Amino acid sequence: MARFGSFTTTVCALLLISAGVRPASAQSLPDLVTTDVLRVCGDPGNMPFSQRKEDGFENKIAAILADELKVKLRYYWLTQGPGFVRNTLGTGLCDLIIGSAAGGELVQHTNPYYRSSYALVTRDGDLEGVTKLDDPKLKGKAIGVIGGTPPVNRMGEVGLIASMKAYAPYQLDPSRKYQTVSAEVIGDLAENKIDAAILWGPAAGWLAKQSGVAMKVVPLLQEPDRPALTFRIAMGVRMEENDWKRSLNTILRKRRADIEKVLRDYDVPLLEDEGNKLLEPAAP
Repeated sequence: MARFGSFTTTVCALLLISAGVRPASAQSLPDLVTTDVLRVCGDPGNMPFSQRKEDGFENKIAAILADELKVKLRYYWLTQGPGFVRNTLGTGLCDLIIGSAAGGELVQHTNPYYRSSYALVTRDGDLEGVTKLDDPKLKGKAIGVIGGTPPVNRMGEVGLIASMKAYAPYQLDPSRKYQTVSAEVIGDLAENKIDAAILWGPAAGWLAKQSGVAMKVVPLLQEPDRPALTFRIAMGVRMEENDWKRSLNTILRKRRADIEKVLRDYDVPLLEDEGNKLLEPAAP
């Protein structure tokens, strides 16, 4: 996980963060969560997930949780990268990470609240009908992908490495034009510097719409299970805070429809809990 314009696009990166060890005295105590405020660990510049103006979809979901808990919402801001968990949950400065790939070992996870996939992004009309990475139409095309993310392995298996343009996940110049690496990839696609992009779907959908260029976002639902290109996303809390996790699970069940609406408003490709099929919108 480097500069998470890639957690944007690289959900699994959270599994690579170094977790901090809490003092023995803290580990002996139950749920050290404040009761009068929801303290969220957030990235101040990682749209469409979160930013300081609180207009990302994770910000909106955090607001739903605070509303249900009847408490105020407060953020501890830190750019996502190595040490994010250690310096947020691990230090006790905040109590909740809104988006974390379920199954990782650095945090305790709630039940997943959505499932999504990496997606192929093309300019509208280009590469029509391509839904799989082994499609011959992709041969020789310049394809943007963030280095170290799961699609890179799959591209190697299907012979697309030669034409791949790999973007460094965390290395963005302070004078950068784009907020995140994912936004840079979409910007290059809009400017015809690359022919296609493969990005984490929850970032790709919103960024493509914001690009000002007509683009098509195709979730990659026909790839093999390994390397995994689909992930369940949950919330992360500290390992010992079981009561807090159960409270969050209750809210996730109760407010599921509200959370799904937020995700759809931000063009997040939503998959069914099992099988690689897009989740149909609930009947009104």
